[in-house]
Amino acid sequence: MAFIAHHRDTDLQVQTVAQHLSETGELCRFFAKKLNLEQTGLILGLLHDFGKYSQAFQNYIQSAQGLIDPDDVCFVDAKANKGKIDHATAGAQYLYEALKNYGALGQGELCGQLLALCIASHHSGLIDVLAADFNKGNVFDTRIQKPEDKAHLQECRNNADPEIINRLNELLKPTDGAPELLKELLQKIFPLLGSSHETANTTINSFNVGFLTRFLFSCLIDADRLNSAEFSEPRRLQERLSRSVMPDWNIAITRLENKLTTFSIRNPIDTIRRNISLDCLKKAQEKQGIYSLTVPTGGGKTYASLRYALHHAKQHQCEHVFYIIPFTSIIEQNAQVIREAIEHPDDIHPWVLEHHSSIEPEYQTWQSKICAENWDTPIVITTMVQFLEALFSGGTKSVRRLHQLANSVLIFDEIQTLPINCTHLFCNALNFLVEQANSTALLCTATQPLLNQLDNNEKGQLTLTGELVSNVSTLFDDLKRVHIENCCKPSGWSLNEITDLAIKQFELTGSCLTIVNTKQWAQNLYLSCQNKIDTDALFHLSTNQCPAHRKVILAKIRQRLENNQPVMCFSTQLIEAGVDIDFASVIRFLAGLDSIAQAAGRCNRNGKQATATVFVVNPDNENTNMLTDIDKGKTITERIMSEGFDDLLDPAAMARYFYYYFFERSDDMDYPCKDSQKNTTSLLALLSNNKSHPCSLNDERGKQHKLPHLEQSFMEAGNIFKAIDAPTQAIIVDYQSSDEHDDDQLTAADTIAALCSKDKLFDAELYFQALKQAQKYSVNVFPNVLEKLLKTQAIYETQSGSGIYCLYEQYYDDAFGLSTEVVTTSHFYSC
Repeated sequence: MAFIAHHRDTDLQVQTVAQHLSETGELCRFFAKKLNLEQTGLILGLLHDFGKYSQAFQNYIQSAQGLIDPDDVCFVDAKANKGKIDHATAGAQYLYEALKNYGALGQGELCGQLLALCIASHHSGLIDVLAADFNKGNVFDTRIQKPEDKAHLQECRNNADPEIINRLNELLKPTDGAPELLKELLQKIFPLLGSSHETANTTINSFNVGFLTRFLFSCLIDADRLNSAEFSEPRRLQERLSRSVMPDWNIAITRLENKLTTFSIRNPIDTIRRNISLDCLKKAQEKQGIYSLTVPTGGGKTYASLRYALHHAKQHQCEHVFYIIPFTSIIEQNAQVIREAIEHPDDIHPWVLEHHSSIEPEYQTWQSKICAENWDTPIVITTMVQFLEALFSGGTKSVRRLHQLANSVLIFDEIQTLPINCTHLFCNALNFLVEQANSTALLCTATQPLLNQLDNNEKGQLTLTGELVSNVSTLFDDLKRVHIENCCKPSGWSLNEITDLAIKQFELTGSCLTIVNTKQWAQNLYLSCQNKIDTDALFHLSTNQCPAHRKVILAKIRQRLENNQPVMCFSTQLIEAGVDIDFASVIRFLAGLDSIAQAAGRCNRNGKQATATVFVVNPDNENTNMLTDIDKGKTITERIMSEGFDDLLDPAAMARYFYYYFFERSDDMDYPCKDSQKNTTSLLALLSNNKSHPCSLNDERGKQHKLPHLEQSFMEAGNIFKAIDAPTQAIIVDYQSSDEHDDDQLTAADTIAALCSKDKLFDAELYFQALKQAQKYSVNVFPNVLEKLLKTQAIYETQSGSGIYCLYEQYYDDAFGLSTEVVTTSHFYSC
C-alpha cells in the first residue's frame, strides 16, 4: 500500500510519505549546508515524519480525506483527533537510539539528543529539555521513552519504504568507528564548547550549542513547510526553481552606482555624505565580521550602508542582505529608497521584501502555513521585533526564517534601540551568526551603544571587528548643525506653555516639530493648537495610525517643507529614528540622550541654516513609570546635563551616557523572568546551561569529563520571550486615501475582502498577497486596548478562529487613527 503524507483537494493527488521525507530531506540538506552540515540536514528531513508510517496516522489522514468509509472499522473522527496522532516521536527515537552509544565522552548522546529534539518538536516548537515546572523533570527523556503503542517506532520500521530505510542505513553506517554525519556535527559542536571540558558548560558555550539546535530546527521547519506548500500549490515549486540561489549582485551594484552618480553636490553636507559613502565602499572588500558605522544623523547612512552591503555581499558570495530597522514608521521609507536604486520594472523576481508586521497569531491554520513568509528574497527589510522573534520566540512560525540569516550581510539601523533586556541574547546570537554562519553585521547609528563593553561580559558581548568611517569625532564636528538647549525646569512645562513655545518657534522659523513620549501628549498638543494656526499646516503622527496613513502624512509634510510652506507637527518618537525630514526647529520632551540626538537629526538636517536649536523640555504631567526605557533614560540624561558637557551631541557625551545607562541596567540585560512567571531566573539561563534547575546534571557530567548535555528550557523561554515589553495584536483598518492608491497593489478594502473570503476553493496567491498588503493597513495594539476593542465590538475576525482582526471604520479617526470609541468629531486631513 502507498503510505500517504498529504492529500491535495484540488485534483485528489496524494504525496506519499517516502516522497515527502525525501524531498524535505533534500531541502533541509540544502539549508544546513550553510553550516557545512549537509548530512545532518538530510537525516533530519528523512526522519521528521517517519511516524506517518503508522497505521494510526494512515487511518487518520485517510478518514480526514474521505478515503475510508465511515462504517469501516479503521475509520476515525479526524476532527476530534486533529493533532492527537503522534507522528514526530518515532523519528526522534530512531535517531537517538542510533547515535547515543557512540563515543566515550558522550558525543553520540549529545548529538542524538540535539537532532532528536528537532524532530520531536517540529509541530510544537522546540520543547523543553528540562521542564520549567520542576516537578515534571526531564521532558526530553520522557518523550524519548514514549512506549510503542504511542510512538509506533517498530511498526514504522516495518512499514517504511525500502528506499527510505536504505538511505537511513547508509547515513548511519559507521566508518572508522562512527557515522560520518556524527563526525560532521561534532566538527561544529567542539569549537562551540571551548578548548577544554572545564569550560564546556559556561553560559556562552551552552547558549551556542542550544542556538545550533535552533538553527537546525529552523532548517527542518522551513524545509517541511516549504515542501508541504509546494505540494499543495505546485506553481510555487516552479517559482522557487526559477529563482537563482545566489543573487547576481553585479546587477544591483551597477544600478546603485548609476543612481549615486546622479547625486549632485549642493552644499558642504553633500560632500561629507559622499566621503562617508566612499569609506564604506573601500571597507566592503575587507574580511567578514561585526563592524560599526557611526555617522551623525543626516550623514547618508542608508545609501552608504547599502553600498557597503552590496559590494561586501559580492566579495564574500553572500546570499542575502538584511536591513533590520527599529520601527515600522521608517521601513517603507527605506524600502522605497532601496527599490528606487535597485529594482527595475523588467525584473522577473523582486529584489526587495518588506516584512514588518505579525498579522498572524502563532497558532497557524493550514492556509497561513502555506503562505508564511520565509525571507527568501535577496534584500529583506524587516524590523528588530521580527529579527528577535526569529532568534528567540517559541512555536514554529518565526523560527523557520532563522537559517536565512546565515551567509548574509545584516545591517542594523539605529542599533541603540535594541531592547535592553535582549542585550546578552542578541550579542551571543549575532556572534554565532558571524563566527559560525559566515555572516557580516553592520551596526549603524549616530549614537553607538557600547555592546562590546558590557559589565557582565561572561554572559556575552559583541566582538567588534572595526569601524567603517575614519575619524568619527571630526565627522561629528563637521556635521554639527544644531545646538541642544536644556530648558528643563523644576516645576515642568504645562500644556499651555509648550503650546506657546511651539507656536513661537513655528512663527519664527516657519516649521516646528515637537516629539513627545506618549500618544496622549501628542493628541493634546495637536488639539491645543487646532484653533490657533492654519489647519492645513497642522499635523499629528503616532503608531495609532496605520503605515499607509503615516506615509501619506509624511509625504504632505515633506512637500510643504520643500515648498517653504509652514508646518507644525506633533509626533511620538516614531519620527526620530531614520525618518528623512528637515524641520527648522525641534522641541523634544526629556528622554534618553540617544533619543534627543535622534530628534536633533530631524532639525536643520540638510544644513539650510548656519545652526538651529533643539529645545529639551520636561512636561509637568507625564507618566512614564510604565515606560522603563524612557524613564531610566530621562534620569541619566539629567545626570549628563549636570556634568557640563559643552556639546551634548559629542561622541564623548554619548559614550558617558551609555556607560551610565548600561551600568545602571546591567542586571536587566539577560532578560530576567518576572516573578509572575514559573521560573524566576532569566531567559539567558533557560537558553544556556540552566544551572539553577534541580534536575541539571551538567556539573556532574563535567566532573566525569563527559560532554555536557542539552538541558535548556526552550519552550518555556519561547513562551516568555517578547521582543517588546507587552505583546501586541495587529488590527487591520480600512484606511482609504486617493494619495495611497496603487493600481498594482490591493487597497485596504480589497485586502480585508481577500482575508474574509469564504470561497471553498482557497486562492493561496491572493491570500499571501493580502497578508503582505495587510502590513500597510495594520495598527498594533497592546492587550488592554485589544480588550476594549473586543468589549465595544469595534473589531471582528476575518474568519472564525483565524486570530486576524479588522476594525470597523467608525473607530478610525482621520487625524489620530485607531480609537477605542466611535469617532464623533472629525479632525480631517485633506488627504
